[in-house]
Amino acid sequence: MEILTSKASRRCTRLRVEIPLTVTSLDRRHTFVAECVAIVVSPQGAGLQAPQALPIETPVLLSGLPGGGSASARVASCLPLGADAKRFLIGVSLYNPANVWGVVEPPADWNILSEAPASAASPSAAKPEAAWPYNVFSGHTETHPGRK
Repeated sequence: MEILTSKASRRCTRLRVEIPLTVTSLDRRHTFVAECVAIVVSPQGAGLQAPQALPIETPVLLSGLPGGGSASARVASCLPLGADAKRFLIGVSLYNPANVWGVVEPPADWNILSEAPASAASPSAAKPEAAWPYNVFSGHTETHPGRK
């Protein structure tokens, strides 16, 4: 079932990306450590492609983020991808909203202070996107394959 929301209800733009990371459950009742891929990100959280499901509200640690960082989050949603239930889309909500994804020039509505290097301020400096090694699919709001 697809839940339709108006653009006005979104807190900010979501970027489609491919960022590999490790997800570890912080709840001993739900053992989970897996290599996952963030496919949609925002300062509030992400949509992760994962090999198994996690219960909603499970606290998790996201590690191996760009720049070697980590962040804590909670599972906000979990849906199977496909009928075989071999992959899942796990929605995580960051406890401390931030640009943990390393996006050098985030959309204006992310309202996050950029930590771009001083050389990036110079118009003659090289574009900082070249240093960000992850594939960005879209610079606009999230797209939904089922919508026309």
